[in-house]
Amino acid sequence: MNLTPEQRTQVAAELKRFGGELQLTDDQKQKLQEYLEEAHAKVADYLKTNPSASKADVIKQVAANRDQIRQRLVNFLSPEQLKKWDAEVSKAREFLGQQAA
Repeated sequence: MNLTPEQRTQVAAELKRFGGELQLTDDQKQKLQEYLEEAHAKVADYLKTNPSASKADVIKQVAANRDQIRQRLVNFLSPEQLKKWDAEVSKAREFLGQQAA
């Protein structure tokens, strides 16, 4: 799934807005960034070793990474932050689902 430059700008703006709403501490920001970078690297490695993977396969890989990140977030986000995270992930799934269709 490739996003247009406009869609990338929209996603970046949403991430910035969402980051502000979560009111993350510097430590939380660092941990979240590390987790997201690890997940990105895992998907990139998957694509490198499976260049002919279908969109469905890639979506499954992303979903597995998302679940792993969620499990790690439980350890350092407050319950309120976690609730906001879950709501935003739900919105992102809808957005990305529309883009994949």
